[in-house]
Amino acid sequence: MPDVPKQPGKQLLHLVFGGELSDVASSEFKNLDKLDIVGIFPNYASAYSAWKAKAQGTVDNAEMRYFIVHLHRLLDPETQAR
Repeated sequence: MPDVPKQPGKQLLHLVFGGELSDVASSEFKNLDKLDIVGIFPNYASAYSAWKAKAQGTVDNAEMRYFIVHLHRLLDPETQAR
């Protein structure tokens, strides 16, 4: 039987970004012009990998935080949480 190409999974886009917070107890940034937009990723696993690398690289700065935004939930609110 010939190999059948696998259908790619549905894109579940995720945004990874970060910056310095004005207070470590909040999610308000000191300077929006200095946000680090890491990128948009096709799935959570790749977004998590990018987030982890950035977060570990800034571990010495307590005010620096990186976040993962589930863009697919904003683009298609009917998408189940993943």
